[in-house]
This record gives sequence, C-alpha cells and structure tokens, in this order.
Amino acid sequence: MNLHDWLSQEPFTLTLSSGFFSFFVHTGMLAALEEHELLPQRLTGSSAGALVAACWASGLDTSELKNILFELKRSDFWDPGFGWGLLKGEKFRQILTDILPVETFEECRADLSLSAYDIKTKSTVIINSGELVSAIYASCAIPFLFQPLDYHGYRLLDGGIKDRPALADVSQGERVLYHHIVSVSPWRSKQSKALEVPQRDNLVSLQLFDLPRCGPTKLHLGPEAFVDAYNATKRALKREIGDEQKVALAV
Repeated sequence: MNLHDWLSQEPFTLTLSSGFFSFFVHTGMLAALEEHELLPQRLTGSSAGALVAACWASGLDTSELKNILFELKRSDFWDPGFGWGLLKGEKFRQILTDILPVETFEECRADLSLSAYDIKTKSTVIINSGELVSAIYASCAIPFLFQPLDYHGYRLLDGGIKDRPALADVSQGERVLYHHIVSVSPWRSKQSKALEVPQRDNLVSLQLFDLPRCGPTKLHLGPEAFVDAYNATKRALKREIGDEQKVALAV
C-alpha cells in the first residue's frame, strides 16, 4: 500500500513538528495533500508546525498561506525590545490577527491542538480552546528570539522545547500522518532524543531531506523550500509504506 492509499482509507490526524522557520516546508507538504484532497480531520502542531496547522485549520488554504509567506520580510515581524527575548512579538501577533479568518479554536474547520512550553513547571501545555493568536504565538516563541507570553497563569515559550513532534495531545493508536522536520541545527547533538522519529501504532512518518534551511536572514530561501517540499511530498504519496511505517526521501 502506498501513502496516498493509506491516507485516503480513513480519516487521519496531521501532526506537524517543530523546526526552525520550517513553515515554508510544512506548507509545501500540506499543499500536495490538499491537491490530492487528502485533508486531515484533526491537526496538532508545535512551533512552526503550530503556525501552519492553525492557519489551515482556521480556514486559510495553502495557496493563500503560500502567498503570505512568500511576501514575508524580516521587517514585518522584527520588533526588538527589552525583555527575555530579542523580539517583543507584537508585530508577529499583528500579522496573525490580520491573516486569520477566525479568532478562536472553536470557529476552526478542523479540530486543533497546539503545544507550548511552560517555563514555571518545565512542562508542555496543550492549548486547544480560546483565542488563536496568543496560542500560536506561544507555541512559536523561540527562546531568546521571542519574548515569553503570559497566558492564563502560564509563562509560555516554544512548544518544541519539550514536544518537538507535537504528539503530546495525540492518543495512542490515533491514525496519524506525522511530518517530521529533519533538523540540521548545529547546536543539536546528533544523538538528541528530540531528533528521533517517534514510532507508535497507526502512525506514518514523512521525512524530507536536503531541504533549504530558512531563518530570519534567509527568508529568500523560503519559496525554494516550499517547492522542494511540495514536489517531494507528491513523490512520497506514491511510495510504499514499509513495516516501520516511514516514508523518507531526499529532495
């Protein structure tokens, strides 16, 4: 059975992992699924994965999100200020306010859960109700780049700190397509458990290698990363799913 057939058999959850400025890659992957009408009934996300999952669940299709991302400039979200992070995040939150078709989780077209990290308890916090903008920002608040968010008694940072796969709110046995961003971060040990691809029943993982690495000073590589991920995912949909339920290929 290939990946396309597996996804079309029954409803599935799409889980988008954390990965530094990997929202171009997640969007390219999701564009390929959307083109084949392989649409998730539920999404979970962490960090960049939270951004894409929330934008799609809120009603933005991938062509709309692609246009927004392709026009993104560093100055659009760059607002340095004093605090526990270089950027205040006010510009980022304003972008989200401007582009999201709805304001709350309850208005989304698909069930949505986002992971964030609570500094006080050093644990993952799942946000799946209430206001979207704050939840997305919290999950995307990369340490030292964005300032933490005070949210309902929590002090929140990037969900990828402790839940890189964004599986904290996924039940055992839940039918999942997990899009794993292959980390090339120089500060991560190759043996880091955060880089391991999770294995569980009924979960198929998709890994795309050799993609351009984007960042605040490398946004110009975003369109290339999108196209590479889109094309690689289209090829991946034709791949057979092996015993380990992994679909991994180079761009």
